[in-house]
Amino acid sequence: MAAAASSSSAASVPRSGEEIRAAFLNFYAERGHAVIASASLIPEDPTVLLTIAGMLPFKPVFLGQRERPAPRATSSQKCIRTNDIENVGRTARHHTFFEMLGNFSFGDYFKQQAIEWAWELSTKVYGIDPKNLVVSVFREDDEAEQIWRDVVGVNPKRIIRMDEADNFWASGPTGPCGPCSEIYYDFKPELGDAGIDLEDDDRFIEFYNLVFMQYNRDAEGTLTPLANRNIDTGMGLERMAQILQKVPNNYETDLIFPLIQAAADLAGVDYHQLDDKGKTSLKVIGDHSRAVTQLICDGVTASNLGRGYILRRLLRRVVRHGRLLGIDKPFLVPMGEAAIALLQGAHPSVIDRQEVILTELRREEARFLETLERGEKLLSEVLAGKPVQISGAQAFELYDTYGFPLELTQEIAEEHGLSVDLAGFEAAMQEQRQRAKAAAVSLDLTLQDAIEQVAADQEPTAFRGYAVLEHPSCVQALVVNGEPATTASPGDAVQIVLDTTPFYGEGGGQVGDRGVLSGADLIVAIESVSRTRDVFVHAGRLERGQLSLGDTVHAQVDRACRRRAQANHTATHLLQAALKQVVDPGIGQAGSLVDFDRLRFDFHCPSAVTPEQLAQIETLINGWIAEAHGLEVQEMAIDQAKAAGAVAMFGEKYADVVRVVDVPGVSMELCGGTHVANTAEIGLFKIVAESGVAAGIRRIEAVAGPAVLAYLNERDAVVKQLGDRFKAQPSEIVERVSALQEELKATGKALAAAQAELAVAKAGALAAKAEPVGEFQLLVERLDGVDGAGLQGAAQSLADQLGDGAAVVLGGLPDPSDLGKVILVAAFGKQVIAAQLQAGKFIGGIAKLCGGGGGGRPNLAQAGGRDGSALTDALAKARSELEAGLQS
Repeated sequence: MAAAASSSSAASVPRSGEEIRAAFLNFYAERGHAVIASASLIPEDPTVLLTIAGMLPFKPVFLGQRERPAPRATSSQKCIRTNDIENVGRTARHHTFFEMLGNFSFGDYFKQQAIEWAWELSTKVYGIDPKNLVVSVFREDDEAEQIWRDVVGVNPKRIIRMDEADNFWASGPTGPCGPCSEIYYDFKPELGDAGIDLEDDDRFIEFYNLVFMQYNRDAEGTLTPLANRNIDTGMGLERMAQILQKVPNNYETDLIFPLIQAAADLAGVDYHQLDDKGKTSLKVIGDHSRAVTQLICDGVTASNLGRGYILRRLLRRVVRHGRLLGIDKPFLVPMGEAAIALLQGAHPSVIDRQEVILTELRREEARFLETLERGEKLLSEVLAGKPVQISGAQAFELYDTYGFPLELTQEIAEEHGLSVDLAGFEAAMQEQRQRAKAAAVSLDLTLQDAIEQVAADQEPTAFRGYAVLEHPSCVQALVVNGEPATTASPGDAVQIVLDTTPFYGEGGGQVGDRGVLSGADLIVAIESVSRTRDVFVHAGRLERGQLSLGDTVHAQVDRACRRRAQANHTATHLLQAALKQVVDPGIGQAGSLVDFDRLRFDFHCPSAVTPEQLAQIETLINGWIAEAHGLEVQEMAIDQAKAAGAVAMFGEKYADVVRVVDVPGVSMELCGGTHVANTAEIGLFKIVAESGVAAGIRRIEAVAGPAVLAYLNERDAVVKQLGDRFKAQPSEIVERVSALQEELKATGKALAAAQAELAVAKAGALAAKAEPVGEFQLLVERLDGVDGAGLQGAAQSLADQLGDGAAVVLGGLPDPSDLGKVILVAAFGKQVIAAQLQAGKFIGGIAKLCGGGGGGRPNLAQAGGRDGSALTDALAKARSELEAGLQS
């Protein structure tokens, strides 16, 4: 394959982000690669907080822990990285959220094929001139250099050997590893081939990384060739968009810039007129808005721990940079709406989760604005003293007293050319820990509440609930109304640790048991049971008598609740087995819930389960129930269990000896939950819903056992009510509703047409109010009670009446009682457009006065706003600006 110039015409080269992504996936799909949907940003790998690389979902395959999904695969994987968060917005290419396009070979093709395809994709499909390309290889990889030079035809001067730090990949100190080869884009090929320095970020950008996984490294550092060699590649979608769209940085591509523009509109600024500081703030908002939208969509909620902390930090940076731009009101929801609109084409799950996303944004912004106001006031007082550095004590007071994040203090200090004494901050933090430790009598500060602190000092609880539902137990620890105590009285909320218990503690997706603790004149209603470090915590309320530490009680599980939970848990195992049989043998669990009245099972699947498949699954499970399979439960070594075929949840940590629940011939899983003795005890199984909860993750909700009857009774009652209301038999209801929908649709169209005609009729009377401005006819009026389509039709009708010199602007409230929605329309004639006035640009500027925006064509455009009280002033502004523009 010679390194000739691309034969692709400019018109056929992908330009938009959507086109670049599709071209990559189609290119490899045509070459036998299975297209794999993006995995969630919450990874299966328990050692990683977030999905940080395109290959992460395939890591178990590369490590030999999971069967390969196909010999060849390709994907566009969502990723999040925050290790370089301070560079976001300041460099051309740093992001928190990005997409990694990848092609993978699992023991199939190897180095030459990967290199040839990468070059073909870059030069033929993406149309990049070879003179703009440079490749790097590992310093010892003669084979890769030979392929690039002799097979592909790359100029040897543009093949750069690099050291292990840059061009050798490893999954860790030991295990699979191998050399890399990277393709760089050269923005300045006119500088020639001499002395190429790929560390020069102004000239070069790496956009495609090819990893040749060909060795296994042992503990001694010895490299041994792998029997099955693999290919793992990654192309940055945002970087390729920058290259093909010929913009100066990734932020100004169509993947991010619409969000920057949305933020600029909210701030009332022009991105291109801002200084570097202002542009950086807009870039941070644009980048982080994508990230937080995707994180919330995939199930992350803001908190002070783990993923939740990352989300909270990103959200707070958005708010902070918005305030730097002058946005003095909540704006995360509009930014979330803009992000959803931008992302929905490639990531439709954001539409399904829109309400969840916007609710979380609204809640977290309100919470932070309170913190920000208090902290900024104190920090401004500190800065007013013109210090040479923010002291550790000052930063700690902001953090400890006002909840002001340390990193935000650092950012604001940096904006003023100052630093923060981090050593002093840590010293103050350590002093507080010591004080709290002494005050808490050595209680662990990492524990969240009193019961966790108490439980930390207890021995693990002996669980007897597999064999019995009643057992005598001794009270080992007691928390009353949230505080450690020695006695409890009637009415007290209690949390109790027993030495032994028949109560199942919540775990493995199954809820904890309910029941009672009793004794001589004693009744404690147990409402839930949880586990804290293998200590079972029984939570409930003391209804009668006195309870003290050391008391012996009779622990009794609610048998009816346990039976329902058992039925649902065994049904969950049957559901996973049925999914593997009907949908895909490679389906893996992504979470579950086993409650007393329902069950929920989340699983990895790139597409929805069809209604036909759901029917098959339901039939299969009910068949297994009717066959009355006796369950076999036994403990065995983990290796023995896996060898026997027991299914384990990926990422879950298991002990050396595990509990195996076997439905012979149907299902075998590692499980610590409680189960029926025979599938016949389940009775019936009914699927209630199937939905998507995150990218590549589906959810099935179902009921089993007695809950099925309650579910069917509820449905039957609804059907009877509908039948009575529609005067129809159950079999006729669907037909009757369909007829009503068609009737309503027709009525809606007729109403819309009538409203449009009415709007035009109302507008007809306005034509006489047009004012001559030189050779032009100017008309700016308010018309309430008309929707967008009607107002646009009225403006167009008026413009047609007034001729080529018409400049018409109409504004109104669709619902005069609702000041939260404004519509503005502009219609300009040919002469007005020739005078350098365009409807789209003009009306968008006017709409900003009403807290909105919009645009359209030069002759006809529509915009919206959220502040009806400003409409009169906005129309007055439109009149004055048009008069000035038409007279100039």
